[in-house]
Amino acid sequence: MSRHESTDFDIVIAGGGMVGGSLAVALSALPLRTLVVEATPPADAAQPSYDARATAISESSRRILEGIGCWSTLAGHAAPIREVHVSERGAFGATRLRAAEQGLASFGHVVENRALGAALWERIFAAGALTAWSPAKVVGVAQDDDQVRVSIERAGEAPLEVRARLLVAADGARSPARAMAGIAHAVRDYGQAALIANITPATDHGGMAFERFTATGPLAVLPLTQGRVTIVWTLPPDEAAAAMALDDGAFLARLQAAFGYRLGVFHKVGGRASYPLSLVQAQAWHAGRVVLAGNAAHGIHPVAGQGFNLGLRDVAALAELIARQGPGGDPGAAELREEYAEWREADRARTVRDTDGLVQVFTSDFAPLRAGRRLGLIGLDLFPPARAAVARRGMGLAGRLPRLALGQTLSP
Repeated sequence: MSRHESTDFDIVIAGGGMVGGSLAVALSALPLRTLVVEATPPADAAQPSYDARATAISESSRRILEGIGCWSTLAGHAAPIREVHVSERGAFGATRLRAAEQGLASFGHVVENRALGAALWERIFAAGALTAWSPAKVVGVAQDDDQVRVSIERAGEAPLEVRARLLVAADGARSPARAMAGIAHAVRDYGQAALIANITPATDHGGMAFERFTATGPLAVLPLTQGRVTIVWTLPPDEAAAAMALDDGAFLARLQAAFGYRLGVFHKVGGRASYPLSLVQAQAWHAGRVVLAGNAAHGIHPVAGQGFNLGLRDVAALAELIARQGPGGDPGAAELREEYAEWREADRARTVRDTDGLVQVFTSDFAPLRAGRRLGLIGLDLFPPARAAVARRGMGLAGRLPRLALGQTLSP
């Protein structure tokens, strides 16, 4: 790195994954000097945000990605979710949510992470107002009322201190930048693991997603391109480890027993991955001129596929508030940080309540609760206004929405 490179920025983003990368692209439309710091190069096979997994993109998130100029690149890699089938294994009662019933072509889409990462970094590299350092990591944070000083280490070089008016910690649930800023976080272990894999079924999914609640936890089966599906299978950690150790044939047989034959016989499985599940919540949204976004602020259960969508609404809200400051404004102003925290806490609380509630309700063996949830699925299927409310929340269209999520521009 040349020591002639600028060390003065308006905003530094710690983390260039899906959330940090999206924020960088959003801010590239504004007259700001923004630096993105990412530990793992985006094309590296070890990049956790851009691995072989896939992500459910809600309708509000699709609008945000369109607003920052990425959706046209992603559209060819996205499988639409036209229907959602919700059921409980071994029980009566099910419901179907249909996008057409809400006047929409789809509830959202499923996109492979690598395609999303490529689209974001293509925009980052093309944006003249953005500077990207990777591999690099934040190793120190100090601040006063007017600025934050960020010590950054790049491979093979001594740390360099840069100055900014705002540092955004978007570096994951174990966020080093969050810790350096002195923001505490709480962790609640679900005692579960998520097993993820791509599957080729005999029957085309036709744009239908499935959420199947089993005795071991929820099993989501989501549509992918080329007739494939991706699964997010929640299991106790020992059962997840055992399933990971099975050969392909035995694994597919076990998955088939849990899911059934709504998509015919499962023919092929790709690489499998597993990770432990916990609820992570930061105790504050900011400390001085450091604010949190994405998993650094909230890591939630994948039961309803809301994790990235919640983080992307963080991005859109923060970018909107920064844009509102106007040219020459302070992107780390105290009133901006407070409004961001209040706005995002309301959305986080609602989303955590929804996802956590689903986990608690559908993993309970309490007989009255079992009967109630089965009747609830039937009632939901029979009552269109309830289906509409559930669909709206799932699409990320409830509560106060950022301009980008409404299909508008960042400018007031």
